[in-house]
Amino acid sequence: MKRIVYPGTFDPVTRGHIDLVERASRLFDVVVIAVANSEKKQPMFNLQERMDLCAEALEHVANIEVCSFTGLTVELARQQNCSCILRGVRTVADYEYELQLANMNRALAPGLETVFLTPGESLSYVSSSLLREIASMGGDVSRFVPDNVSAALDARFGKPQ
Repeated sequence: MKRIVYPGTFDPVTRGHIDLVERASRLFDVVVIAVANSEKKQPMFNLQERMDLCAEALEHVANIEVCSFTGLTVELARQQNCSCILRGVRTVADYEYELQLANMNRALAPGLETVFLTPGESLSYVSSSLLREIASMGGDVSRFVPDNVSAALDARFGKPQ
């Protein structure tokens, strides 16, 4: 059984993330969405909220699992019996960073592969940090996030429903 892990903070999960998971779910038997417990990034949503938002937003994808993790992604991949790491690439700058990360992961765990997928063109400029900023200023990000995330952002920033 081929398993791939998709690590990230998912703060919040976006339609771009969902697009990548849907694509990966057609290529792998199981896609493990691994939500990072990374306090240094100071996430807006706590770990459980981010896991719940991911699980609900991806409930239409049958072959996913959602978990949390701390530490190295290569250790997470071993623990989850995953042979590959999924990474999204939107821009050349993303690619340069992700290539460096993939090479380091390969050095730490030979045999663990990184698979790069690109989001659909209409989602290539979407990032969680940009959406958080727009939402915090009262902007409408509903077309870039699933309904449950849009509602959570509205609730977080006191936007009337």
